[in-house]
Amino acid sequence: MPPLIAILLLGGPWIVITIAAATGLAAFEVFALLRGAGYPSIPILGVVIAVGLVLDGAAPKVLEGSGVTLIAVGAILAAVGAFTRSDPREGLPTWFATVFGSIYVSLLGFVIRLGAAGPSVPPAAPLAGLGAERGWIILLVLGVWAYDTGAYFVGKRFGRARFLVHISPSKTYAGLIGGLVACTAVVTGIVVGLGQPVATGLVLGPLLGLAAQAGDLAESMLKRAAGAKDSGNLIPGHGGVLDRIDSFLFAAPVVTLYVLAAVH
Repeated sequence: MPPLIAILLLGGPWIVITIAAATGLAAFEVFALLRGAGYPSIPILGVVIAVGLVLDGAAPKVLEGSGVTLIAVGAILAAVGAFTRSDPREGLPTWFATVFGSIYVSLLGFVIRLGAAGPSVPPAAPLAGLGAERGWIILLVLGVWAYDTGAYFVGKRFGRARFLVHISPSKTYAGLIGGLVACTAVVTGIVVGLGQPVATGLVLGPLLGLAAQAGDLAESMLKRAAGAKDSGNLIPGHGGVLDRIDSFLFAAPVVTLYVLAAVH
Protein backbone atom coordinates (compact mmCIF):
# COMPACT_ATOMS: atom_id res chain seq x y z
CA MET A 1 0.00 0.00 0.00
CA PRO A 2 2.64 2.66 0.85
CA PRO A 3 4.42 2.40 -2.55
CA LEU A 4 1.07 2.51 -4.36
CA ILE A 5 -0.07 5.58 -2.44
CA ALA A 6 3.27 7.26 -3.19
CA ILE A 7 2.89 6.54 -6.91
CA LEU A 8 -0.66 7.91 -6.90
CA LEU A 9 0.48 11.09 -5.19
CA LEU A 10 3.31 11.55 -7.71
CA GLY A 11 0.83 11.09 -10.55
CA GLY A 12 1.57 11.63 -14.24
CA PRO A 13 4.11 9.28 -15.85
CA TRP A 14 4.60 7.31 -12.63
CA ILE A 15 1.03 6.06 -12.82
CA VAL A 16 1.46 5.10 -16.49
CA ILE A 17 4.72 3.24 -15.82
CA THR A 18 3.21 1.37 -12.88
CA ILE A 19 0.05 0.36 -14.74
CA ALA A 20 2.03 -0.74 -17.81
CA ALA A 21 4.41 -2.84 -15.69
CA ALA A 22 1.56 -4.43 -13.73
CA THR A 23 -0.25 -5.20 -16.97
CA GLY A 24 2.79 -6.91 -18.48
CA LEU A 25 3.39 -9.06 -15.39
CA ALA A 26 -0.30 -9.94 -15.04
CA ALA A 27 -0.49 -10.82 -18.74
CA PHE A 28 2.16 -13.52 -18.34
CA GLU A 29 0.11 -14.94 -15.45
CA VAL A 30 -3.09 -14.87 -17.52
CA PHE A 31 -1.51 -16.81 -20.36
CA ALA A 32 -0.05 -19.33 -17.91
CA LEU A 33 -3.54 -19.85 -16.45
CA LEU A 34 -5.03 -20.21 -19.93
CA ARG A 35 -2.40 -22.82 -20.75
CA GLY A 36 -3.26 -24.64 -17.52
CA ALA A 37 -6.93 -24.57 -18.52
CA GLY A 38 -6.07 -26.20 -21.86
CA TYR A 39 -6.07 -23.11 -24.07
CA PRO A 40 -2.84 -22.59 -26.03
CA SER A 41 -1.79 -19.05 -26.84
CA ILE A 42 1.10 -16.86 -27.99
CA PRO A 43 2.09 -15.23 -24.68
CA ILE A 44 4.75 -12.79 -25.90
CA LEU A 45 2.44 -11.37 -28.56
CA GLY A 46 -0.40 -11.18 -26.05
CA VAL A 47 1.75 -9.27 -23.55
CA VAL A 48 2.85 -6.79 -26.23
CA ILE A 49 -0.76 -6.19 -27.31
CA ALA A 50 -1.91 -5.71 -23.71
CA VAL A 51 0.85 -3.25 -22.81
CA GLY A 52 0.32 -1.41 -26.10
CA LEU A 53 -3.37 -0.93 -25.30
CA VAL A 54 -2.48 0.40 -21.86
CA LEU A 55 0.08 2.87 -23.22
CA ASP A 56 -2.47 4.00 -25.80
CA GLY A 57 -4.67 5.09 -22.90
CA ALA A 58 -1.94 7.46 -21.77
CA ALA A 59 -2.30 9.53 -24.94
CA PRO A 60 -6.07 9.62 -25.58
CA LYS A 61 -5.91 12.62 -27.95
CA VAL A 62 -3.11 11.42 -30.23
CA LEU A 63 -5.34 9.37 -32.54
CA GLU A 64 -9.10 9.11 -32.13
CA GLY A 65 -10.19 5.48 -31.99
CA SER A 66 -6.62 4.20 -31.76
CA GLY A 67 -7.59 1.63 -29.13
CA VAL A 68 -9.99 -0.08 -31.53
CA THR A 69 -7.30 0.01 -34.21
CA LEU A 70 -4.79 -1.63 -31.89
CA ILE A 71 -7.28 -4.38 -31.01
CA ALA A 72 -7.88 -5.01 -34.72
CA VAL A 73 -4.14 -5.18 -35.45
CA GLY A 74 -3.62 -7.47 -32.46
CA ALA A 75 -6.40 -9.80 -33.59
CA ILE A 76 -4.85 -10.01 -37.05
CA LEU A 77 -1.35 -10.69 -35.70
CA ALA A 78 -2.70 -13.35 -33.34
CA ALA A 79 -4.46 -15.02 -36.27
CA VAL A 80 -1.27 -15.00 -38.34
CA GLY A 81 0.64 -16.48 -35.43
CA ALA A 82 -2.01 -19.19 -35.04
CA PHE A 83 -1.52 -20.16 -38.70
CA THR A 84 1.80 -21.74 -37.69
CA ARG A 85 0.06 -24.39 -35.58
CA SER A 86 -0.01 -27.62 -37.58
CA ASP A 87 -3.44 -28.62 -36.29
CA PRO A 88 -6.26 -26.10 -36.93
CA ARG A 89 -7.96 -27.46 -33.81
CA GLU A 90 -5.02 -26.02 -31.89
CA GLY A 91 -4.63 -22.93 -34.04
CA LEU A 92 -8.19 -21.71 -33.50
CA PRO A 93 -8.08 -21.69 -29.67
CA THR A 94 -4.56 -20.21 -29.90
CA TRP A 95 -6.00 -17.27 -31.81
CA PHE A 96 -8.98 -16.86 -29.48
CA ALA A 97 -6.97 -17.20 -26.25
CA THR A 98 -4.26 -14.75 -27.35
CA VAL A 99 -6.81 -12.06 -28.21
CA PHE A 100 -8.91 -12.71 -25.11
CA GLY A 101 -5.96 -12.73 -22.70
CA SER A 102 -4.50 -9.50 -24.04
CA ILE A 103 -7.79 -7.59 -24.01
CA TYR A 104 -8.79 -8.95 -20.60
CA VAL A 105 -5.67 -7.81 -18.79
CA SER A 106 -5.42 -4.54 -20.76
CA LEU A 107 -8.63 -3.41 -19.02
CA LEU A 108 -6.29 -2.17 -16.30
CA GLY A 109 -5.47 0.67 -18.71
CA PHE A 110 -8.83 2.21 -17.82
CA VAL A 111 -7.17 3.39 -14.60
CA ILE A 112 -5.14 5.75 -16.79
CA ARG A 113 -8.19 6.66 -18.87
CA LEU A 114 -10.12 7.48 -15.69
CA GLY A 115 -7.41 9.91 -14.67
CA ALA A 116 -7.70 11.64 -18.04
CA ALA A 117 -11.51 11.54 -18.15
CA GLY A 118 -12.28 12.71 -14.62
CA PRO A 119 -13.82 16.20 -14.48
CA SER A 120 -11.82 19.01 -12.92
CA VAL A 121 -12.13 19.51 -9.19
CA PRO A 122 -13.58 22.89 -8.09
CA PRO A 123 -10.98 25.01 -6.23
CA ALA A 124 -13.22 25.17 -3.16
CA ALA A 125 -13.62 21.38 -2.92
CA PRO A 126 -12.02 19.75 0.15
CA LEU A 127 -9.83 17.49 -2.02
CA ALA A 128 -8.98 20.11 -4.63
CA GLY A 129 -5.28 19.70 -3.86
CA LEU A 130 -5.29 16.21 -5.37
CA GLY A 131 -6.39 17.41 -8.79
CA ALA A 132 -8.67 15.49 -11.15
CA GLU A 133 -6.25 12.73 -12.20
CA ARG A 134 -5.11 11.69 -8.75
CA GLY A 135 -8.49 12.38 -7.15
CA TRP A 136 -10.52 10.08 -9.39
CA ILE A 137 -7.92 7.31 -9.42
CA ILE A 138 -7.70 7.42 -5.62
CA LEU A 139 -11.49 7.17 -5.52
CA LEU A 140 -11.26 3.99 -7.60
CA VAL A 141 -8.47 2.47 -5.51
CA LEU A 142 -10.00 3.24 -2.13
CA GLY A 143 -13.44 2.16 -3.35
CA VAL A 144 -12.15 -1.27 -4.37
CA TRP A 145 -10.20 -1.65 -1.13
CA ALA A 146 -13.28 -0.61 0.88
CA TYR A 147 -15.39 -3.21 -0.90
CA ASP A 148 -12.85 -5.98 -0.26
CA THR A 149 -12.48 -4.98 3.40
CA GLY A 150 -16.21 -4.71 4.06
CA ALA A 151 -16.95 -7.97 2.27
CA TYR A 152 -14.25 -9.81 4.21
CA PHE A 153 -15.17 -8.70 7.70
CA VAL A 154 -18.97 -8.81 7.30
CA GLY A 155 -18.82 -12.10 5.42
CA LYS A 156 -16.58 -13.65 8.06
CA ARG A 157 -18.83 -12.49 10.90
CA PHE A 158 -22.30 -12.95 9.43
CA GLY A 159 -21.82 -14.95 6.26
CA ARG A 160 -23.98 -18.05 5.97
CA ALA A 161 -25.70 -18.24 2.60
CA ARG A 162 -23.22 -18.46 -0.26
CA PHE A 163 -23.50 -17.70 -3.96
CA LEU A 164 -21.70 -18.91 -7.10
CA VAL A 165 -19.93 -21.61 -5.09
CA HIS A 166 -18.89 -23.35 -8.33
CA ILE A 167 -16.58 -20.39 -8.98
CA SER A 168 -15.59 -19.19 -5.50
CA PRO A 169 -16.86 -21.09 -2.46
CA SER A 170 -16.09 -18.30 0.01
CA LYS A 171 -18.45 -15.62 -1.35
CA THR A 172 -21.50 -14.89 0.82
CA TYR A 173 -24.51 -12.62 0.43
CA ALA A 174 -23.70 -10.97 3.76
CA GLY A 175 -20.21 -10.20 2.51
CA LEU A 176 -21.62 -8.77 -0.70
CA ILE A 177 -23.90 -6.42 1.21
CA GLY A 178 -21.17 -5.44 3.65
CA GLY A 179 -18.79 -4.72 0.81
CA LEU A 180 -21.34 -2.59 -1.04
CA VAL A 181 -22.14 -0.55 2.06
CA ALA A 182 -18.45 0.07 2.84
CA CYS A 183 -17.67 0.91 -0.78
CA THR A 184 -20.60 3.29 -1.10
CA ALA A 185 -19.67 5.11 2.12
CA VAL A 186 -16.06 5.60 1.05
CA VAL A 187 -16.89 6.53 -2.55
CA THR A 188 -19.55 9.03 -1.46
CA GLY A 189 -17.13 10.69 0.94
CA ILE A 190 -14.47 11.06 -1.76
CA VAL A 191 -17.00 12.17 -4.39
CA VAL A 192 -18.14 14.99 -2.10
CA GLY A 193 -14.50 15.85 -1.48
CA LEU A 194 -14.03 16.15 -5.25
CA GLY A 195 -16.86 18.65 -5.47
CA GLN A 196 -19.56 16.33 -6.79
CA PRO A 197 -23.08 15.86 -5.33
CA VAL A 198 -23.84 13.15 -2.79
CA ALA A 199 -26.17 11.45 -5.29
CA THR A 200 -23.21 10.70 -7.54
CA GLY A 201 -21.52 8.72 -4.79
CA LEU A 202 -24.72 6.88 -3.86
CA VAL A 203 -25.00 5.62 -7.43
CA LEU A 204 -21.33 5.16 -8.24
CA GLY A 205 -20.52 3.35 -4.99
CA PRO A 206 -22.71 0.27 -5.60
CA LEU A 207 -21.70 0.17 -9.28
CA LEU A 208 -18.03 0.19 -8.35
CA GLY A 209 -18.54 -2.48 -5.68
CA LEU A 210 -20.48 -4.82 -7.98
CA ALA A 211 -17.89 -4.38 -10.72
CA ALA A 212 -15.07 -5.15 -8.27
CA GLN A 213 -16.85 -8.32 -7.17
CA ALA A 214 -17.41 -9.36 -10.79
CA GLY A 215 -13.72 -8.82 -11.55
CA ASP A 216 -12.74 -11.02 -8.62
CA LEU A 217 -15.14 -13.75 -9.74
CA ALA A 218 -13.87 -13.60 -13.32
CA GLU A 219 -10.31 -14.30 -12.18
CA SER A 220 -11.57 -17.03 -9.84
CA MET A 221 -13.26 -18.72 -12.79
CA LEU A 222 -10.02 -18.59 -14.76
CA LYS A 223 -8.00 -19.99 -11.86
CA ARG A 224 -10.54 -22.74 -11.19
CA ALA A 225 -10.49 -23.75 -14.85
CA ALA A 226 -6.69 -23.94 -14.64
CA GLY A 227 -6.73 -25.80 -11.32
CA ALA A 228 -4.66 -23.06 -9.68
CA LYS A 229 -5.01 -21.50 -6.22
CA ASP A 230 -3.15 -18.29 -7.14
CA SER A 231 -2.27 -16.61 -10.42
CA GLY A 232 1.42 -16.72 -9.49
CA ASN A 233 3.87 -16.49 -6.61
CA LEU A 234 5.51 -13.14 -7.29
CA ILE A 235 4.16 -11.61 -4.06
CA PRO A 236 4.89 -13.94 -1.09
CA GLY A 237 1.70 -14.71 0.80
CA HIS A 238 -0.47 -12.83 -1.69
CA GLY A 239 -0.11 -14.77 -4.95
CA GLY A 240 0.54 -13.06 -8.25
CA VAL A 241 -0.02 -9.63 -9.73
CA LEU A 242 -3.33 -10.70 -11.26
CA ASP A 243 -4.58 -11.65 -7.79
CA ARG A 244 -3.97 -8.04 -6.71
CA ILE A 245 -5.53 -6.28 -9.69
CA ASP A 246 -8.42 -8.58 -10.65
CA SER A 247 -11.11 -6.32 -9.15
CA PHE A 248 -9.69 -3.26 -10.92
CA LEU A 249 -9.97 -4.95 -14.34
CA PHE A 250 -13.76 -4.57 -14.19
CA ALA A 251 -14.10 -1.66 -11.75
CA ALA A 252 -11.88 0.76 -13.69
CA PRO A 253 -13.91 0.58 -16.95
CA VAL A 254 -17.21 0.87 -15.07
CA VAL A 255 -16.12 3.97 -13.14
CA THR A 256 -14.63 5.54 -16.27
CA LEU A 257 -17.79 4.99 -18.30
CA TYR A 258 -19.97 6.33 -15.49
CA VAL A 259 -17.83 9.45 -15.15
CA LEU A 260 -17.96 10.05 -18.89
CA ALA A 261 -21.71 9.48 -19.11
CA ALA A 262 -23.08 11.00 -15.94
CA VAL A 263 -20.58 13.29 -14.24
CA HIS A 264 -19.31 15.49 -17.09
